Amino acid sequence: MRCVRRCEGGFTLIEMMIVMTLIVILAGIGLTLYGNSVTRAKEATLKEDLFRMRDAIDQYYADQNKYPASLEDLVSAKYLRAVPVDPITQSTDTWQTTFSDADPSNPSAEPGISDVKSGAEQMALDGTAYAEW
Repeated sequence: MRCVRRCEGGFTLIEMMIVMTLIVILAGIGLTLYGNSVTRAKEATLKEDLFRMRDAIDQYYADQNKYPASLEDLVSAKYLRAVPVDPITQSTDTWQTTFSDADPSNPSAEPGISDVKSGAEQMALDGTAYAEW
């Protein structure tokens, strides 16, 4: 009498569960990395927007000998094409402006915007607040 062993094709339940667990772990890692890369991109855009707006304010002051009264003044004077959208708050209305102190050498000059910051209340990936940049 001959014993014939029959091979069955397919995977066992444990093998399938191990594969599914690995897929879930890899997907979780991928989503975390994707979320961090999106946040890094928004932070880089915010830094660039702040640099450009501050540079435009400085150029406006150098040309006009006064600070702009609003960010829209920078647009109307063609120092900026448009007020950029804050990438964190997704709005152009949330920029926090700092007004200059009165100039003792020019008392008739009106105070204007000397600095601009983000109106976002969240914390950056490096642990600082966006509003402090």
